[in-house]
Parts: sequence; structure tokens; C-alpha cells
Amino acid sequence: MAAFAVQAAVVYKWVDADGVVHFSDQPSPGAEKIYTSSSSATPAASAPGSAAGSRPAPKIAAVSGLGYNEFSIVSPTNEQTFFGDDVVPVRLNLEPALKPNQSITWHLNGKQLNFPDATSFPLPRLDRGAYTLAATITDQETNELQSSNTVTFYVRQPSELAPQHK
Repeated sequence: MAAFAVQAAVVYKWVDADGVVHFSDQPSPGAEKIYTSSSSATPAASAPGSAAGSRPAPKIAAVSGLGYNEFSIVSPTNEQTFFGDDVVPVRLNLEPALKPNQSITWHLNGKQLNFPDATSFPLPRLDRGAYTLAATITDQETNELQSSNTVTFYVRQPSELAPQHK
């Protein structure tokens, strides 16, 4: 039986406080390092000491695994501050456009938002606090995932003691 050349990639997996699983090509505190592989069509010699029948690596897409040249949240920007009366504009840079068999899910502080497949939408008045926002593309046929960058932004409430400064 011929062996095939394997190209390895590293993906980091972690579960946030709300139980949402995230995948990224960038390390995150507490993330598990996962080595993925994809075989090429070129046969190669078996590596010495490799175990036949060893468990294959899980199939997880790396950043470019689903064929996107660009997949990032461009609004809000990381560490941006909004005032309580503001609407937070959300915009995703996605090149090429979303494919028919793939879907986008959005998570705000680990909870799924109801904006299926949207690449831009407004987040209406949010309470004061810190928020994290991330998007994930899922391929419905292969169950491969690709996660965007995670953005942290802040919402402040103006008051008489601390007037709004923009």
C-alpha cells in the first residue's frame, strides 16, 4: 500500500466560557494545538516508525481551507468604544462571496446572533460593557469550519458626571 505525502497545518481550538468552540490559526490562551493534514496525490515513502492504522487527524479547515482570500471583521475595529446611544455597525470583509453550501454564524460574547449569512448589520443599543464579536463559516457538506478574527469593543453610557466625549 503506497503512502502519500502529507502537508501539515496547525489549528488552535478552544472553548469559551459559554461553551462555544472556536478554531483559529492564531494561538489563544488555553487553546489546544491541533495538527491537521491533507494528503497530496504524489506517493511518498512511509516515514520510519509510522504506525499503520493510527488515528487520522480531525478534519478542520485552516484559515484558507474554505477558499477565502479574506475573512475578517472590519467593523467594529478591535478596542473601539461606542456610546450607549450609538448603533454598532458590523461589517465582514469576505472575498470571494459566501458559497451556496456555506453559512455564516455570528457570536456576541459567545452567544449566537440571529443574523444568518449576513456580512453587515447594525447592533442596536447595547448595555454598557465589553463585548467580543466573531464569525464562523461552516461548510454544510464537509462540516469544515473557518473562524474570523475576534474583535473586542466597548460600550459606554454617558452621564452628567461623565459627559460624552467623542
